[in-house]
Amino acid sequence: MFGKEQQYVEDKILSYLKKNDVPAPEELTWNRIPFSGEWGTSTSFFQIAADETHSGKKVVVPQRAQELAQAVIDHIGTPDGFSRAEAVKGYLNLYFDTREFSRKVIDAAIKEGQSFGRGESKGEKVMVEFSQPNTHKAMHVGHLRTMMLGDAISHILEYAGYEVVRANYFGDFGRDVAKWLWNFKNHHPGETKPDKDVTKWMGELYAESTEMLEKDPSGEKEILEIITRWEAGDKDIYALWEETRQWSLDGFNEVYDILDIRFDHLYFESQMEPLSKPVVEDLVKRGIATDDRAEGGTVFVKLDELLGLEEETYRVLVLLRSDGTSLYGAWDLALGQKKFEDFDLDRSVYIVDVRQTLHFKQVFKTLEIAGWDKSDKVYHLPYEVVQLPGNVTMSSREGTVVLLEDLIREANQRALEVGRERNPDLDEETRKVVSKAVGVGAIKYPILARDSAKVATFDWESALDFNGHSAPYIQYAFVRCNSLLKKFESGIPKSLSPAHELEEHEVKLIEILSRWPETVQKAAAEYRTLHITNYAYEIAKAFNEFYNRCPVLKAEPDVRDSRLRLVAATREAIRNSLGLLGISVPEVM
Repeated sequence: MFGKEQQYVEDKILSYLKKNDVPAPEELTWNRIPFSGEWGTSTSFFQIAADETHSGKKVVVPQRAQELAQAVIDHIGTPDGFSRAEAVKGYLNLYFDTREFSRKVIDAAIKEGQSFGRGESKGEKVMVEFSQPNTHKAMHVGHLRTMMLGDAISHILEYAGYEVVRANYFGDFGRDVAKWLWNFKNHHPGETKPDKDVTKWMGELYAESTEMLEKDPSGEKEILEIITRWEAGDKDIYALWEETRQWSLDGFNEVYDILDIRFDHLYFESQMEPLSKPVVEDLVKRGIATDDRAEGGTVFVKLDELLGLEEETYRVLVLLRSDGTSLYGAWDLALGQKKFEDFDLDRSVYIVDVRQTLHFKQVFKTLEIAGWDKSDKVYHLPYEVVQLPGNVTMSSREGTVVLLEDLIREANQRALEVGRERNPDLDEETRKVVSKAVGVGAIKYPILARDSAKVATFDWESALDFNGHSAPYIQYAFVRCNSLLKKFESGIPKSLSPAHELEEHEVKLIEILSRWPETVQKAAAEYRTLHITNYAYEIAKAFNEFYNRCPVLKAEPDVRDSRLRLVAATREAIRNSLGLLGISVPEVM
């Protein structure tokens, strides 16, 4: 919002330094000055003074930094757009005119609307791979975090100025799938998928296959035969696998649609299996991988030994079984390279369970040893599990899962019931739209509001708390903004500088509004949704305090108009912050 003014000052400073033979950096680092009656920005001259000592000048760094800061002020004075400038302990502090700062922040939010805070194009393409469910199984609460984290990170990176490719990598191949097919062929021949709850039904058959295998251990041999026939291209097995895999994908898409999650490209383990064989052969040929299959062993990479590490760090990455079938490590070696070939990426982010941390370290290090020039462009963003109250654990094998479809239904039902209590006059059609927005938001927010490296515990009481750190609380603040603006029938007033002395709650709201663009950039740089959830809650809380303490419609006309614009600006910031989390905002509640 003050980019032009800041750039003008920076150009003047750098020009002055070069003219006076002072080592000048390519650009200066600016930091916000904590608000204490006025807004400001600051830059330090300590590094510049320190660089002078490296060039042979004898200077006392703190003293020289202060001299430079003061000399710059003497040279440029108080630049346009600022109310005053000062040199303090080696820092140049520039303060904005309070009324002008307020006007610019509010104007930017209203004018830019859903683009308020959007960063300029970075000229980088980033792939975010997330969700990664296994076909022929149910989708349960354990899948929530990768789905929601990946979707939010994609939104954040895109908003920050990156070109984002959303990718999903399905586990559609291997023993678990063959086990499902074995059970289906033997106990459910000719059956077709149900009209609804497809993933639930698929999961039930998977759990049943485990039970059947315990009763009939000879089934293991049949399962291996299915795998062998599939790899050999057996038409019957392949056709059954392809049809039932599509059933799973159809079920997954139902869930993705409800949660408003989309993908630009789909990858499958079955695609990577044939692609991985040449990769492994090359590693063996170059002496990076060891082939012990002749002795009944496997093909593997002794990473610590190759790196000359005495302490166990990367351990051993196994790529092929003794029978020559490939494993996850081989597939990920192929996938890592294929992503960059397919999309000419600058970066690739994998959002996968923390339990796979060692696996990805092994895969990335193997690619590095093999000389792949993109090995420093891949990043694993790990996340911890989601628990329900009472530390409920989930297992596809045993069928003891809390299904996503059931969780979403319960969220909608609970939101409907809460809505009927809070607003009994709302018509049913509108109530259903609202309950979906509130219900889905109630699921997403508490998971994204927890640091991804920490276990997230989900419970309904806090998730649907209209007075707490929750999506409904923030959504309701948006609705309050809407309500105020609708009551003023003349529309949003035109741009103006506040003519009145700003009250504490107005100042706080404007301060938070002004931080939105830098919050987006910080969240993108750190891959942390927590910055966005905290911001959304903070601005909703500040708005509610403002709403309760500062009259809007009943204020004097000039004060009323100023505050109405502040309300309109706040509405955009709330909409945008929740939008980056994949949470919609209802017009009424």
